[in-house]
Amino acid sequence: MEFIDLKAQYAALKQSIDARVHRVLDHGQYIMGPEVAELEERLAAYTGAKHCITAASGTEALLIAMMALGIRPGDEVVTTPFTFAATAEMIVLLGAKPVFADVEEDTANIDAAKIEAAITPRTRAIMPVSLYGQPADMGEINALAAKRGIAVIEDAAQSFGATYKGGKSCNLSTIGCTSFFPSKPLGCYGDGGALFTSDDALAKAMREIRVHGQSGRYQHTRIGVGGRMDTIQCAVVLAKLERFEWEIRQRIAIASHYDALLAPHVQTMRLKPDRTSVYAQYTVRIAGRARVQEQLKTLGIPTAVHYPLSLHHQPAYAAGRAGESYPAAERLAREVISLPMHADLDEAVQQRIVAALRDSLV
Repeated sequence: MEFIDLKAQYAALKQSIDARVHRVLDHGQYIMGPEVAELEERLAAYTGAKHCITAASGTEALLIAMMALGIRPGDEVVTTPFTFAATAEMIVLLGAKPVFADVEEDTANIDAAKIEAAITPRTRAIMPVSLYGQPADMGEINALAAKRGIAVIEDAAQSFGATYKGGKSCNLSTIGCTSFFPSKPLGCYGDGGALFTSDDALAKAMREIRVHGQSGRYQHTRIGVGGRMDTIQCAVVLAKLERFEWEIRQRIAIASHYDALLAPHVQTMRLKPDRTSVYAQYTVRIAGRARVQEQLKTLGIPTAVHYPLSLHHQPAYAAGRAGESYPAAERLAREVISLPMHADLDEAVQQRIVAALRDSLV
């Protein structure tokens, strides 16, 4: 059984993917080839953002976004302690400080009501993470940021294709960043990512930063990085866009079926009524998680934990945080477990997963 079945997805899209990749091999423009501009145009249209800038990874996208905003040593960025390390990692790499606000237990997203208390005169941005595929409370976060005159960067690595009050994830804030890591709902076959904005000046800055700060060939107008997404990876994503909307519908249907099969035996993540999720992961909460995981493993059912340790407890980020506590994030870290989720998940297989999970709880 596959946790994420990329082989089945490739089988369904093989003709389109192969044709797209061979087109790149034929023209030989492996860096900044025509597929890069084509993908950026398609993704901008999909989200409604004025600009899309592809990048080498979702992590690189976060770095480029903060560099474009001028975040520097001594600045602070408010974010969640319950996320993958890359969110805080890029803040620290710029010499800034990640300041955490606790999460909502029922969604695992940053609690908008707790952000204001974390803002100080040094705060330059808020970085909510749209975890597990569902956007955070972007309206409340944007309103707070506007009142304070600070930017919002949506870390949408897991939520491309989701919506909030009718708007698409990645076009909900100052800058949206996503990832095309292979396991994402829209993934490539390596690393890749993208940034989105409707601010012309930020778009120009991000395009220049992506290519070592160049405004023209060998004209370096700012400090930048080698942050380009390669042409072959763009070609793969272009091919996968063909059935992306179908895959989202499938993920939603599969998640709804999980919800129905598991209730009321297992606590699931709550989907808020003003948004949709692309279910990058289907995640539940279970006490005694290790025992349940081991029992499922013996039955050939793979699981994963996103994430087993909050960032303020991670050795790389714990310095100077003595006494900090984020109870909701800490409880989630002890209890969350993700079940197999992909668009090609068979209903009979799903029922087998649920039956085994319910039996393990007895």
